Amino acid sequence: MRKGLRRIKSLHRIFFSIVFLCLLGISFVLPAEGLREAIAQGLSDVIVDDVRYIEPRIPTSADPYDPLKPEELQEDQLYAKAAILIEASSGTVIFEKNPDQVMYPASTTKILTVLLAILAGDMNQEVYMTETANNLPEGSADIPMKVGESIRFGDLLYATMVRSGNEGANLIAETISGNNIAFAELMNQAAQMYGCTNSNFVNPHGLHDDNHFTTPRDMAAIARIAMENSTFRTIAKTYTYSLPRSNLRSSRVLVSNSDWLLNPNKENNEFYYPHAIGIKTGTHSHAGYCYVGAAEKDGIELISVVFYSSRQGRWTDTKKLMEYGFSQFVSMTPMELYSQNPITLETSGFSPEDTNMGRLRLAIRPREGTRTVHIVATHAEMEAMARNLKQTVLIEYTRNFAAPIVEGEVVGALTYVPKDGTDLVTYDLVASRSIERRSNAPKSIEEIIAEVLADPNPFPPFSWELLVIALLPFGIAFGVFNLVKRRLKKTGRLKKRRIPKSERRYYQ
Repeated sequence: MRKGLRRIKSLHRIFFSIVFLCLLGISFVLPAEGLREAIAQGLSDVIVDDVRYIEPRIPTSADPYDPLKPEELQEDQLYAKAAILIEASSGTVIFEKNPDQVMYPASTTKILTVLLAILAGDMNQEVYMTETANNLPEGSADIPMKVGESIRFGDLLYATMVRSGNEGANLIAETISGNNIAFAELMNQAAQMYGCTNSNFVNPHGLHDDNHFTTPRDMAAIARIAMENSTFRTIAKTYTYSLPRSNLRSSRVLVSNSDWLLNPNKENNEFYYPHAIGIKTGTHSHAGYCYVGAAEKDGIELISVVFYSSRQGRWTDTKKLMEYGFSQFVSMTPMELYSQNPITLETSGFSPEDTNMGRLRLAIRPREGTRTVHIVATHAEMEAMARNLKQTVLIEYTRNFAAPIVEGEVVGALTYVPKDGTDLVTYDLVASRSIERRSNAPKSIEEIIAEVLADPNPFPPFSWELLVIALLPFGIAFGVFNLVKRRLKKTGRLKKRRIPKSERRYYQ
């Protein structure tokens, strides 16, 4: 019996020794770009390049996260050491956790690299993989490409983003600036122009360098600018790409194996997020697991950054942030905003039989070809805009509001000026009902003018009433004149003066 127990204990010791040696072996051979294999196998504490990655955990003191109440999200319910969430159209910060802490961005660096490639490169240019671009640590070339292999520059951008290809990022840098050092200078100039104050880039791919760093706030600003570019947006949401045949390879399909939020076809993908529209993952021992994400729902677009999270935590962190953002913001078209507080006017000259006493509510309808735009704001801001509609839109009326009014008649226009500087959007304001005119209502100036213009005889027809009206001013003037004359006679001012007789006259 004792011998059996000793054998079991010996087997246990051998087993755990083998496991320990395997773990130790992994820690020495794992590439600096990531903990992909080790963490995928459940290892949470691995040494890579003498740097120990410790998987972050949610504090036991944190309140449990309730997915039914995303608006109650708290900082300590995130795995990430640092994070930020912004509204994309305005850049407004919605949620933050250590947003200005300097962090290593890993492969999220490629967001800026690909953006600059789009802005400065020729998408149809044919480029060739060089030895210097392909000179990377083992396991870091992920497209992969052979030295001398040709590729269209536009395809290179897709391959670099989809596969997070470090050799692709190097080739982009060499194509645009000649070498990585010169391209890094361009990256830093662009970052400063985008308002990044705590960032420094020394390479185009994000492999670790102590002097290669940024912050969640700066990375969110870069991602926001990138997502304003239509070409980048298309690349950012791509998780599978068909790479055409090159001079050294046949055509092949590249599939992203790292972005779980985007890919609905990934097997057993519990982290798929239907509102996700990109953009980039990143991972290495110094940076932990990073993700810069973008999501869109009902016209609201959000951008999130999570740095130094866990392998699965970066997905749950991102989804928590996005759901929090969508709970804070509301999106409405100008028509929907108007419907919150429609205009009601008081008309004149309406029939006494009108049950609404001449009150007219104006309806709204889009003009033909009007594009759809959304106004994004917090609930409180949207309520304020609805209450003070004239401070948000321009309203112009095209007629007065004297009855009669016909239902569906266009009586004005509502114009919205988008904040993004795009073209104005104009809607028609129409009468929601008909209003009859009262029978004895005086004619309006417009009606009188219309009747005069429609009368072929420029002179009015003769009538005794018209004659009396025409002679009345003269009669009044004559009467006033006689009245004044009589008054003057009574005062003696009109009596003829007689020459007085001389009392003394002498004649010779």
